[in-house]
Amino acid sequence: MAESDINEVSEARAELLCYLVATLAASHSLTHEWRIDHVVESCRIWLRRNSLWMDWLERVRFGQLALKLAKRELKGAGIAVRQSNVQALFTGDMQLNYSCTVIKKMLALCRDAL
Repeated sequence: MAESDINEVSEARAELLCYLVATLAASHSLTHEWRIDHVVESCRIWLRRNSLWMDWLERVRFGQLALKLAKRELKGAGIAVRQSNVQALFTGDMQLNYSCTVIKKMLALCRDAL
């Protein structure tokens, strides 16, 4: 199947951003460090899984926005990712768990950020 440009699918952009924010927040709650080294690979994995394409510069911008949201905006929006609830953020195959309240709040924050 051919890949589509993610810029043509606005909801996909919000979902990708949410995935990156959730990954960063989960990693931070487990390591107490902001591990940005996983953002590039997480972005590639999500895009490949969803048969979407994004220009490299746009991936960098999304990574920077995800870090900003995870570091500065989650707490202000009343979203806390604790070590005890990291597993609930994702499904068994590491996709977002859309039934999780924290993910629902993150997705709304990401939509607003775009």
